[in-house]
Amino acid sequence: MLHTIHQVYDDIKGKTICDLGVGCGILGIGSVLLESSYTVGIDIDPTALSVARRNVDDFEISMDLIQCDVRHLKNLFCLKKRSFDTVIMNPPFGTKIHGIDIAFLDAAFDICCGTIYSLHKRSTREYIIRKAKDYGAKASVVAELSFDIPKTFRFHKQKSVDI
Repeated sequence: MLHTIHQVYDDIKGKTICDLGVGCGILGIGSVLLESSYTVGIDIDPTALSVARRNVDDFEISMDLIQCDVRHLKNLFCLKKRSFDTVIMNPPFGTKIHGIDIAFLDAAFDICCGTIYSLHKRSTREYIIRKAKDYGAKASVVAELSFDIPKTFRFHKQKSVDI
């Protein structure tokens, strides 16, 4: 994903990057290693941010991490509207918390003045494309991936699912 964003679309080097739902930090760290001018990772989960901080420290790079629910991003004084060139994210799919994937998109459109790269389930593609149009943006599929997700959490109902 990052290689394509960097090599094909030139949306990382020298750009301000926000990694929404940073998790362990892999997308944000990759952005820093690909020479973004500034990268920040945002996540609601303090445990995920702790892991991301350790990973950032292990790579000996500079990357800010902020604990915040993306649904309340507008309330952060340090983030201005349209302040990032590129937003990258692998949001929750919205199956456990209905609509959370769209909350991530809403936040991304609010803080990004350039391009948003987001991973979504194939089954929501048409809806995501319509949502982008609502924002006056054009959505396109950059890559299509298929992989099996094993039952990992209690709320998962199937032994595994191909997405």
